[in-house]
Amino acid sequence: MSDVPPPAAPPTLPPGEGCHGGRETMQAAARAAGKSAALDRMLADYPRGPHDQPQSMCPAFGALRVGLRMRRVATILSGSACCVYGLTFTSHFYGARRTVGYVPFNSETLVTGRLFEDIRDAVRASARPEEHDAVVVINLCVPTASGVPLDRLPRQIDGVRIIGIDVPGFGVPTHAEAKDVLAGAMLRTARLEAEAGPVARPRDRQEGEPLVAPIGELFPADPPGIAALLRPMGLGLAPPLPAREWRDLYASLDCVAAAALHPFYTATLREFRAAGRPVIGSGPVGAEGSAAWLEAIGRAAGLPAARIGAATDQAVAAIRAALARHPIQARVTVSGYEGSELLVARLLIEAGAEVPYIGTALPRTEWSEPDRTWLEARGAHVQYRASLEQDLAAMREVRPDLALGTTPLVQAAKEQGVPALYFTNMVSARPLFGPAGAGALAGIVAAQTRQSGRFSRMVSFFEGVGARDAAGYGFAGKPADPPGFRERQRKLRAMRVKADEAVGS
Repeated sequence: MSDVPPPAAPPTLPPGEGCHGGRETMQAAARAAGKSAALDRMLADYPRGPHDQPQSMCPAFGALRVGLRMRRVATILSGSACCVYGLTFTSHFYGARRTVGYVPFNSETLVTGRLFEDIRDAVRASARPEEHDAVVVINLCVPTASGVPLDRLPRQIDGVRIIGIDVPGFGVPTHAEAKDVLAGAMLRTARLEAEAGPVARPRDRQEGEPLVAPIGELFPADPPGIAALLRPMGLGLAPPLPAREWRDLYASLDCVAAAALHPFYTATLREFRAAGRPVIGSGPVGAEGSAAWLEAIGRAAGLPAARIGAATDQAVAAIRAALARHPIQARVTVSGYEGSELLVARLLIEAGAEVPYIGTALPRTEWSEPDRTWLEARGAHVQYRASLEQDLAAMREVRPDLALGTTPLVQAAKEQGVPALYFTNMVSARPLFGPAGAGALAGIVAAQTRQSGRFSRMVSFFEGVGARDAAGYGFAGKPADPPGFRERQRKLRAMRVKADEAVGS
């Protein structure tokens, strides 16, 4: 292992500027510190618009989650202490029971370049081949803006891969896309390893079985369901990406097609294309969606039309039967930041629901085009990079029987007596694909829409409570002390002082 020197030009950030310097200030500082190429790549992979950035949690949450889910992977954060403290919540929330490394810094270590040396020392201490396959280092906002060059870390130490990424809030719009930053960086490393020579054999790999590689964090029941749809075509399913262990990356690359089930994994899908693998958008959701997806997968795998047709007919028949058993008669708005919002809306519509609005915090990409086209042909408005204000406006205008959305949208809907569910915990935590997905949503939609009368009674009962002049203690203006309050408090303090002096004597 070569001894990597610190950067020749010390990283700098304008005096007095830090986490709260503003996006433009931080971007300008990062470009001045030599991060222009990295920022340009982020802008290309994660485009803005129709407005700059959705309201979301810290993007690094997503990258940290990907690392914590993987076996034998250590994660080190480099950023402001307050940010790191908040992000460690991820490990507790997901029950990862994993240590999150942290390299602290101050103005001196940041400006002199000592921070880079501290990160390098932390990587050396963590790169233990008996414990880890890889060590991930994540630059948060301030180190990125200061130009801390993680690309100058060793590529490997004693066989342990070292992967450094920048995930600044001023460069990566959402935490979902930050998952792609790390997943793509890992897949690139795995691809280069596979091209250079033999690699570790993936677990449970059947020799000669053509695989389809699913992209996106899936509900645990979905991979077996997708595998059942592919089996009649003689295809298997690779481990989903983001991966659970390093050798899964090799299995995913050894595929006949990559399935962009979540369509925002731009960097990850770029690696599949670099490996010569075709990428298929959308997913096997609903009858029409499943038929189109299976046909596209079959063509990409070079299968005969008869085999594709037989598998498609079998799948569509089962899904149509499930949809018939679980009809949905309701008007529903859908919004979220998981990347599956368009697929959920398709399933709802095929089940009979009216879905006039779909908002997603993710950008428009080529892999979501089949879903967007299908939805808009059925009268739905698809809003990419949706803001909370747009989601709220749609909910208030449509007045749905059920609103699926983010926490603040759910709160606002219930305040108006509209039944609502948190998309991430209540919708994403259910099967979506194949026959299982066709019946998963009907139950929760029916259960929630039956609550509309109850919500109306609650809103009427609590009308005016905790709002406007009734908020807090009910003060509409500046609170006034009760008569004699300050004098009584002065006397009480004096009595306590005398009592303390008496004890001391």
